[in-house]
Amino acid sequence: MAITTFADVEAEFDAFDDWDDRYRLIIALGQALPAMEPALKTDANKVRGCASQVWLHPHRDGNVLRFAADSDAAIVKGLVALVLMLADGRAPADIDAAAIKGRLDGLGLSKHLSSNRTQGLASMIGRIDALAKVSA
Repeated sequence: MAITTFADVEAEFDAFDDWDDRYRLIIALGQALPAMEPALKTDANKVRGCASQVWLHPHRDGNVLRFAADSDAAIVKGLVALVLMLADGRAPADIDAAAIKGRLDGLGLSKHLSSNRTQGLASMIGRIDALAKVSA
């Protein structure tokens, strides 16, 4: 099954019996993210509050926001990919941090991630929310 939507991720998570398989899926999603231009890995694009390095660069594409993103940690890059599935390609007014958090919570991530990764995930969502509000 090709994983192209968050609903696909939810279905795969439901089909897996253990978290090792879920972690492998998250890592694969990160590996599938388009490469981020090195020039965009600036301090201004760095997400604060993440133990790993995470960069998030927004740009407008008509009425929607698109994001280039990367991380130096495989699992975190996969978490970035999950967040982008819920935010990338949406109008700024349609990006809802609470809804993103709710969908991610539905995967059970908070019970299986370290506190640092859970905090980093919240920081990513907060950064996307702030960028959407500035772009609205």
